[in-house]
Amino acid sequence: MLIPTGAPGSRIVGLGHHQPERVMTNDDVAQLVETNDEWIQSRTGIVTRHVAADDVTVADMATDAARMALADAGVDASAVDLVIVATATARDRSPNTAGRVAYALELGDPATGTPAVLDVNTACSGFAHCMGLADQAIRAGSATTALVIGAEKLTDFTDWSDRATCILTADGAGAAVLSAADEPGVGPVVWGSERAITPAVLIEAPGEKFVQDGRAVFRWAITKAADRARQIVDRSGVPLDEIDVLVAHQANLRIIEPMAKALGLEDKVVVTDITESGNTSAASIPLGLSKWWHAGKIPADANALLFGFGGGFAWAGQVVRTPSR
Repeated sequence: MLIPTGAPGSRIVGLGHHQPERVMTNDDVAQLVETNDEWIQSRTGIVTRHVAADDVTVADMATDAARMALADAGVDASAVDLVIVATATARDRSPNTAGRVAYALELGDPATGTPAVLDVNTACSGFAHCMGLADQAIRAGSATTALVIGAEKLTDFTDWSDRATCILTADGAGAAVLSAADEPGVGPVVWGSERAITPAVLIEAPGEKFVQDGRAVFRWAITKAADRARQIVDRSGVPLDEIDVLVAHQANLRIIEPMAKALGLEDKVVVTDITESGNTSAASIPLGLSKWWHAGKIPADANALLFGFGGGFAWAGQVVRTPSR
């Protein structure tokens, strides 16, 4: 019988994020398609979004977010033995994005050949999937310190003539450092998919443009998302009324707010970075979590529910403890 030799669990010890300098307002979008600020805000809650320059890659943004997270954690680059990146928009196939981050930051110990480098493409739920994989790797003894990153350049795949989607998309990255811990600070991942609406969110060849059945996504989010989130909380062992923070995929404010109310969390800290960052797919959860954490809007050692959903149609989440300050 093979016996795992890992730690009892893992814990988030640092957070980081990156957003491009260029800010695109709703009025800017209105120069491209027939829309206006009031129409966009009333339907999505979005006010601004960040757009990367043509020469900036997904790996560039992931690297910047990872660098900030390592500094926040006070963890040396040589200690990292696992890098997992969630992205659906990386143009480069090999080396993968995680490998490019490891190379840029000179991660791991050259004598042992670490770190392992993995990319995961489950689109908007990718970061929660990667958190689960990293936590499991640490528990199994396959890693001790992991960098988990969500990074997207969604505007590379945006049809700027499609009013239904171009008002949503944006670019950015967020990262977390997970370290082995005697007391688990990352709960079990709960994940799944919704077979009936698998084609609801697409980026397909040959056009490679982001398209979605917005009505199908919204219908699922309003009728099913809260139930899936309750499954995650139940599996964590933390009572729902002890959840302090909700960090859902920043798809649409008109989804996040009803979800929070359905869960009875509307009076807790509900991350609504969607308003200033737009929809950044796999980057949205770590981006919002890191921004609000560093801004002091999220308390230390708090129970936070992470819940991602979208392309695939996949969903995933876990309850985590926020870092100590």
